[in-house]
Amino acid sequence: MPTITVNVDDDLKEQMEKHPEINWSEVTRQAIQEKIETLDVMDELTSKSDLTESDVAEIADKINESARQRVEEESK
Repeated sequence: MPTITVNVDDDLKEQMEKHPEINWSEVTRQAIQEKIETLDVMDELTSKSDLTESDVAEIADKINESARQRVEEESK
């Protein structure tokens, strides 16, 4: 089985060491697997799309702006 190295900052390492009962390699493997599965679904959903990266960025900007405005209104 291949090995990968994951760098974490000192604070995170310290927090991890407080939980020696956790198999951090398994946690990492699961997180990577979940991310891959999500990417596979996204690839399948977008495989027939004619949108360009620029189109996607523009839509994302509009969504982010709308969400920002909603949060601002709710916090008043």
